[in-house]
Amino acid sequence: LLSCRLYCEEAKDPKRRSCQTVLAEALDIIIRSFAPILPHLAEEVFQYIPYKKDSEGVFRTGWINASSAWKKPGIEEAIEGACAMRDSFLGSISGKNALEYEVIIVIEPGLLFELMEALQAEETSSVSQLNEIMMASQTTLLSELPKEIPSDANIIKGTFLINLEGGDICEQSSYKVIAQPIAKAKCPRCRRYTAESSSTPCPRCLQVLAAGKGSM
Repeated sequence: LLSCRLYCEEAKDPKRRSCQTVLAEALDIIIRSFAPILPHLAEEVFQYIPYKKDSEGVFRTGWINASSAWKKPGIEEAIEGACAMRDSFLGSISGKNALEYEVIIVIEPGLLFELMEALQAEETSSVSQLNEIMMASQTTLLSELPKEIPSDANIIKGTFLINLEGGDICEQSSYKVIAQPIAKAKCPRCRRYTAESSSTPCPRCLQVLAAGKGSM
């Protein structure tokens, strides 16, 4: 999830920048958490953070102060729901390379479907947050089973309990996960099976490479 965003996206792409922001926030909280116990180590790490603009030290810049923007309603439930579906997918392929598969997630219209739409607005994507969590090369999000399913397709069924606003909103939702070997070739740059041939980068990588050349 992190490696694809950090090393495959364009330098100023919002997906890459948001990943860097999360890592920076996590590091800041970790340093301040163990500073009272390991003060010298915490201070040394703090002084080597390249993006810090002040040099007062970890003990003079206050305690943990996480922004309320991180507490967006529904995000935790969306991630937990996606992780539950990912576990179903990974369990169905018995330790095989997840990138060699495409995933179809089927959820009836409701709260769970809306939460997954927040992670993937498009019906099918290889670069969405949902696909990154699933660890597949491509993820399709549907509200009903597709008309054409291979006869040997393994359909995994599961349920997920959504609990929002301290229990005021509860909904038990069912889902189906279908894993299919993907028909595309392995991209030589991002290593996902999203290219038309093994000698040509996938459309996303071609776009990033073209943008890099244009900014030189």
